[in-house]
Amino acid sequence: MRSALRDLRHSLRRVAAYVRHGRALRRAPLLFANGFPKSGTHLLTQILRAFVRLGPAVDSGLDVVAVYDGATGRQRTAAEVIADLRRFRSGDIGYGHVEAWPEVVPLLCRPGVVHYFILRDPRDIVVSHVHYVTEIEPEHIHHAYYRSLPDFESRLRTSILGLPDAEIPFPDITQRFAPYRGWLDHPEVRVLHYEDALWDRRAFLRDILKHAVQGGFPLQIPEEQALALLDAAIAPQKSPTFRSGQAGGWRKAFTPEISALFKDVAGDLLIELGYERDKGW
Repeated sequence: MRSALRDLRHSLRRVAAYVRHGRALRRAPLLFANGFPKSGTHLLTQILRAFVRLGPAVDSGLDVVAVYDGATGRQRTAAEVIADLRRFRSGDIGYGHVEAWPEVVPLLCRPGVVHYFILRDPRDIVVSHVHYVTEIEPEHIHHAYYRSLPDFESRLRTSILGLPDAEIPFPDITQRFAPYRGWLDHPEVRVLHYEDALWDRRAFLRDILKHAVQGGFPLQIPEEQALALLDAAIAPQKSPTFRSGQAGGWRKAFTPEISALFKDVAGDLLIELGYERDKGW
């Protein structure tokens, strides 16, 4: 029922957009915000939704396209993920946590799709993950387990190490990121860093706008006006998963023991993603 209502709203929004933009909507690209969970996907989606004020675009309102079901932990099939992606049409705006599966890559790296993939320091990701599972999302499959742990450090250890022996395995942070790694190798995908949105927002927004225009989005207003509208769209407190929106918060959360553990499990990942030069942090 919920899905049917979303589909209906999607259709109505497209009709309204077609009345306004005509055939230009049919030629506009799909704008898709993708990211590893807790990396800033909702922030990126807020920015992309502002494109409805920049030219022919539709806030689809469709559900997040996810590989895992949050309530059960079940990994969805490629056919299910592809079916979700095929619901999007030209000019739509959507978002997801979509791994770089061979069956999926052609759909999100083809002409007519403007694909963004957002990264965040994995140390901040695991801290955010603890707060999300423990405090924000009671329907999450691991919520009860995290709540049963005695303190924040034990929960943080779990977010780093995972639960490989659980009935539905929860891998360590490096293994969880590995299926997303393929997006970094595709030039069609614009890789963004969450931290840049905090440290140099103007350049971050300009990068997003440039990628959309290069991907075929027909910008209908001056660039400076467009950047102002994108900036005004950022409202982290409206995100259902928002907590603090900081970068580098891991420094307060990591003990020396947790730092050593993280270096052992994901030190190489930090270097690969450009967050550290070595393991001397």
